[in-house]
Amino acid sequence: NMADLATRLPDVQGTRTVRAAFAFLFVGVGIKMALFPLHLWLPNAYTYAPSAVTAFLAGTATKVAVYVLLRIFLTVFGAAYTFEQMAFDRLLLPLAVAGVVSASVVALYQTDCRRLLAYSSVAQIGYMVLGISLATVTGLTAAIVHLFNHALIKAALFMSIGCVLYRIGSAAISDLNGIAREMPLTMAAFVVGGLSLIGVPLTAGFISKWYLIVGALEKDWWWLAAVVLASSLISVFYVWRIVEAAYFRRPTPGVAPRREAPASLLVPTWLLIAANLYFGIDTSLTAGVAGRAAAALLAGSS
Repeated sequence: NMADLATRLPDVQGTRTVRAAFAFLFVGVGIKMALFPLHLWLPNAYTYAPSAVTAFLAGTATKVAVYVLLRIFLTVFGAAYTFEQMAFDRLLLPLAVAGVVSASVVALYQTDCRRLLAYSSVAQIGYMVLGISLATVTGLTAAIVHLFNHALIKAALFMSIGCVLYRIGSAAISDLNGIAREMPLTMAAFVVGGLSLIGVPLTAGFISKWYLIVGALEKDWWWLAAVVLASSLISVFYVWRIVEAAYFRRPTPGVAPRREAPASLLVPTWLLIAANLYFGIDTSLTAGVAGRAAAALLAGSS
């Protein structure tokens, strides 16, 4: 019982047993959420799993782990113990920055769309951890909002790549040459999802990155705001690689004509895209709720 543990732990928080438990829980949850450098399982899992499974994993698995991290360390251990006694923010910050930068750069060199998006997910998890490491209401709000928004973004992107994979049997970027002419709805969905991943205004991805930058500036961490902006710029380049192949390259000679994806795949994909656009405009159900949750967590409420 989390509430019961939260009332009992203050009496024994100075013991080595509790500190060891804190460390073991962090490593376990860190692996589950694919926090750098515990992320090595994620690229292969996202690349080789069936498309529907990958979309589900991208939208839920690592996000649930972030939620578990918040509940365990801010509800059970408490914000004061976590950030003041254990200096958790000073541990999370370098790991998050390293994850955001390194995963974004590695994504640039991938030749498979699913693997590219997998490394992008590692970077996006880094954004969530950055928000937590700020240890402020604004930073934690950014983390919670991005937890929700990234689930919509990455599920939509993996669904659109799943549509392509369903028709051509490959997710290699080189096999997408000219595919937008034959699968316009699928690739249009990918473009909108890609814009949300980058953080373009009026998309869900913009909201969480805005809060993250504001949180960094509130602490006068201009360098951290620059890291967020630079990594967003890198995401422009790796999203553009797929867009360029689909829209601006000629189809490979000798390839059989390809049809648009079936409605059973397009409808859920576009529902996710519509959600990306809606929550990029109406933030009452995301930032509003996240702000109240962040304030409660930092105040020690469950």
